[in-house]
Amino acid sequence: MFVHNTLTGKKEPFHPQDNKNVNMYVCGITPYDECHLGHARCYVAFDFIRRYFEYSGYSVKYIQNFTDVDDKIIKRSTELKISPSELTEKYIQKYFEFCNKLNIKKCDSYPRVTGHMPDIIKSVQTLVDKGYAYAAEGGDVYFSVRKFKDYGKLSKRKLEELIVGARVEPGENKKDPLDFAIWKSSKPDEPAEVSWDSPWGKGRPGWHIECSVMSTKYLGETLDVHGGGEDLIFPHHENEIAQSESATGKPFAKYWLHNGFVTLNQEKMSKSLGNFFTLEDIFKKYDPMVVRFLLVSQHYRKPIDFSYDKLEQSDNSWKRLVRAKKIAEETLSRTAPGKGAADTPGGMKRFDEFIKNFESAMDDDFNTSGAMAAIHGIANELYGCNETTNPEIIKLGINKLKQLSDVLGLIFPGERELEDTVQKLIKERETARENKDWKKADKLREEINSLGVVIEDTSSGTRWWKKE
Repeated sequence: MFVHNTLTGKKEPFHPQDNKNVNMYVCGITPYDECHLGHARCYVAFDFIRRYFEYSGYSVKYIQNFTDVDDKIIKRSTELKISPSELTEKYIQKYFEFCNKLNIKKCDSYPRVTGHMPDIIKSVQTLVDKGYAYAAEGGDVYFSVRKFKDYGKLSKRKLEELIVGARVEPGENKKDPLDFAIWKSSKPDEPAEVSWDSPWGKGRPGWHIECSVMSTKYLGETLDVHGGGEDLIFPHHENEIAQSESATGKPFAKYWLHNGFVTLNQEKMSKSLGNFFTLEDIFKKYDPMVVRFLLVSQHYRKPIDFSYDKLEQSDNSWKRLVRAKKIAEETLSRTAPGKGAADTPGGMKRFDEFIKNFESAMDDDFNTSGAMAAIHGIANELYGCNETTNPEIIKLGINKLKQLSDVLGLIFPGERELEDTVQKLIKERETARENKDWKKADKLREEINSLGVVIEDTSSGTRWWKKE
């Protein structure tokens, strides 16, 4: 498997630090407004990356944060005359609703900034003690960019270039225009709930320090994979590296992966520009799987220029896959056992080739457009099946169509209901096992098996798949 590493600017063989275990951190949303297609692009991309790691035999620990303290949150909550926590809770819940509709798997944890203030204050103090940060007059604490010799290594920016556009804003007391805040003093007109006591007075953390602290708390001092949108390369991810490596003296992340923008008329889709489509509006017109299909059809690092015409094309392509599966299942129900036995070796070989093509594409920096071509190849084979085709070939084709589609997070009608039911029963069984209620656990296993599902208990949790 090869991945494109933004840090080195080239594709590299993927070798996590701990053999078959991958730890992965992706910067989450700032929950102050509706999620739009740009958000979906990022989290769908890292969802299928996570899924392919798991398909390839890796155990993945995936952390994604919520930046629930921010200038935008304070401004928006003030406008709406509600508390910052009310605002963030509303949009965090909406985020989870959209993730569910888009079939984005849950992360292992979703740490919030507000729940990690002692850790953040401790990290700021460490940077001050080591001489990488300083307290300024007024209660702000700044990171001294020039103290970190490798600054710019991710974004490939030189300090001389950055100095040209750097400035000190009114009210800032930093020593150098390049320096950035890691602790911000409270303002008189800000709500009390976004202010915490610290050695430098009441305040709240700067944006960049939050991710450094939460990612390393849950995944250790060096991450295998750090991801996010390409707009975060500078300054956010560059500053994360500077803070984290100054604090620990170790590389912050081995592989840096960044997804491309969703654009509208070749311009980045964003709230600040006001040129965005909310997921809520799009889902009123199109099935969420159609949206996901659009997002996985393009390589994750390339931009997607959005239009409703492209959604319409995705709708047609997705329906074609759904029809292929449905027609094959209907054909299978009419096919007598033992028919077409002579076709078995040839049919098996064709499906093996499609699987090999799928894996080769995904091993090449998660080339989902190439992977989709393999999935369409399987669908074409299924369209060609009839009552004379060996039933085993049809079964294999249907199973592989579902399996490879699932790696991309594409779930066929009817499958979602089964998945929800199985996950609920697995959770109940895990609780029974924790309580040493073996009789109930065995009964739940039988209930799961009756759904045509096989389960396997592993060190990283319970895995399940449909019987072939």
